[in-house]
Amino acid sequence: MRDKIFIITFFLTLFLHAQKSNLAPSKSVIDEYFGTKIVDSYRNLEDLNDTLTKNWMKSQTDYTNTVLGKIPNWDNYLKTRLTLDKKQGYSVSDLRITSNDKYFYLKRKAGEKTSKIYYRLGFKGKEELLYDPSSFVSSYKDVTPNISHEFIINLISPSWDGSKLAISLSEKGKEFSEVIILDVKTKHVYPEIITQLNPSTIGGLKWLEDNSGFFYVYYPEIDSKSPLFAKNTETVLYKIGENPNKRRVVFSNLHNPDLNIPKEVYPAILVFNPDDKYYIGILVDSEDFRKTFIIDKRDLLSGKNSWKPLYTKDSKIYFIKVVENEIYFLSGNNSPNYKLCKTSLSNPDFNNPEIIVSEKEDEVIKGYAVTKDGVYYTTTKNGVEAKFYLYKNGKETNIKLPYVSGNVDLSSKGKDFSDVWVKCSGWANPEQRYRYSLNTDKFTQENLAPVIEYPEFKDIIVEEVSVKSYDGTEVPLSLIYDKNLKKTGSAPVLMQSYGAFAESFYPFFAISYLSWASQGGVVAVPHVRGGGEKGAQWHKDGQKLKKPNSWKDLIACTEYLIAEKYTSAKKIAVWSASAGGILVGRAITERPELFGAAIVESGVLNTLRVEKNGTGETSIKEYGNLNNPIEFKGLLEMDAYQHIKTGVDYPAMLICTGINDPRVAPWQSTKFLAKVLANSGSNKPVLLNVDYEGGHGGDITVLKRYTSLSKIFAFAFWQLGHPNYQLKKTL
Repeated sequence: MRDKIFIITFFLTLFLHAQKSNLAPSKSVIDEYFGTKIVDSYRNLEDLNDTLTKNWMKSQTDYTNTVLGKIPNWDNYLKTRLTLDKKQGYSVSDLRITSNDKYFYLKRKAGEKTSKIYYRLGFKGKEELLYDPSSFVSSYKDVTPNISHEFIINLISPSWDGSKLAISLSEKGKEFSEVIILDVKTKHVYPEIITQLNPSTIGGLKWLEDNSGFFYVYYPEIDSKSPLFAKNTETVLYKIGENPNKRRVVFSNLHNPDLNIPKEVYPAILVFNPDDKYYIGILVDSEDFRKTFIIDKRDLLSGKNSWKPLYTKDSKIYFIKVVENEIYFLSGNNSPNYKLCKTSLSNPDFNNPEIIVSEKEDEVIKGYAVTKDGVYYTTTKNGVEAKFYLYKNGKETNIKLPYVSGNVDLSSKGKDFSDVWVKCSGWANPEQRYRYSLNTDKFTQENLAPVIEYPEFKDIIVEEVSVKSYDGTEVPLSLIYDKNLKKTGSAPVLMQSYGAFAESFYPFFAISYLSWASQGGVVAVPHVRGGGEKGAQWHKDGQKLKKPNSWKDLIACTEYLIAEKYTSAKKIAVWSASAGGILVGRAITERPELFGAAIVESGVLNTLRVEKNGTGETSIKEYGNLNNPIEFKGLLEMDAYQHIKTGVDYPAMLICTGINDPRVAPWQSTKFLAKVLANSGSNKPVLLNVDYEGGHGGDITVLKRYTSLSKIFAFAFWQLGHPNYQLKKTL
């Protein structure tokens, strides 16, 4: 046994020394912005087809997999999760209920890699399997034959009457989908396959009132390397049985030149009820407030191009719903926590609407549903304390939830029905689904998947605190840990945050978090500025020139944990993904002494070059415009790559990326890692993991994600000193 331990330690030592000798090829480029010269030492790594770049990326990934595989118990989370999945039996997601009570949903049994589509008539109806994605054959001619392909269902959309089901499928982390249509009664799959769309993210699939087809957003260019990638997108009307390559465009910048639609935004159509008289057209970008148009349904379906402006971004309208001759919406006009309003559809006045629910001082209105009995809505305080209300006949009622919930999601059948459901969850509470009856004022459980007890997590508690940031702003911080934890400053902390695009980190039941806490660790979730936890202003205060607030909030939360003796410096692993790469990258480059490890997945780490991703207008609106001399300074300040300094002792790092990522180019990760590797003064491992079958992180098999998380947790525990993950020292 001691010989085996010696071999593991010996080889890992060799690997750690060998990595420093395998530095990335470097070809510097000097750019000048408004008189400021910027050196980009690894511009050459942006060419992913370069042989030297490809070989270096492959060697680093091989090295990373070897190192991670040597960590004792690296597969602990993987084994734990598979065991708990088996105990539960199966899970259910993406539930869709039609007005005639047909249930469609995804279900994955323990041991299955992907979910299948199931159907039942009513909650108590007999379940039947509708579709297995393993039977799908891609329409793309370049799909390699005789190779196994694992397609994931990322969206299901039933027609109004539930007679047809549109199914969106993708594989290998690719966000662009192929859509098929299934006849529910016969289970016949129509031969036509619709391509070059991404309905799980943009536009969805909006059915016609006669169930004969739907609208979707088409991408003329899906090659992320093309300068036209994700530009000039179009809303297409597709009728079942038609040739999907003969597209009937009904809403786009080319089709509607008089509307002045920017080529970078996504024109999409909203449909709320089958009997609507109008269609609503919105221009989708990274912001919540959007320019919006309206058209008579008969005009659009007959080919007339009579779109008219409805409201602009300045109106600060958010989350609209059309109900007969009224428009319901959330208004951010002088109300960053939003107020619920309505106005006439035939003669709208968004500046002076009828206010149904006024803005609340410390609660953000999160969602609402218009039903036969009134308007139900939910709020959240600090992003972690949810409430449920009913507005009826001019009166507002706070409805007590079945249990104290950190997050509540609301769904209903629509304006003509009383049916309403809430899904309640929290950091330590499994999600449960309830039907609410106004007549009896009672909640009835209607879970489609088993809700089981987790005795292994019975001692885990949740603490919600508020931390004063550098400028006095109070930042919510969620803490998850074992109630028997002793505050001696020795606990390993896993800190996860995001802080961008107004996305809120709402509480959810994460077995990954509970697993970490059950091993003596603390999970910390700082709700930093840039997210939406405290309303629209909270987002603005973490954008562009104010972006430093995001990582300074995170640093303040880190210092709080140290001061309160939950942990110590170097005992904290900070983790994020995508736009959260800015948060992590700048926290560890500004205060490297605080952190023991950093994990970034598909991260934005080189903001001065982020527009080269092809995301264009979306990035500009959130981060800033490189051609603006003021916003350039903000982009430079948030650029983690440009803040790497020679000789600084940076923490250990695990930088992950997917080669098929259309949102954040893989070179954002490789350039950052290459520069850290060449300049860090510490001997901490700096690991690159390129997933050659992955994308931006979504739409992958469950087993693959479990394996990835298992390696992330093992890496963090190893670097933070957890005894069960340490390589044994030899005499």
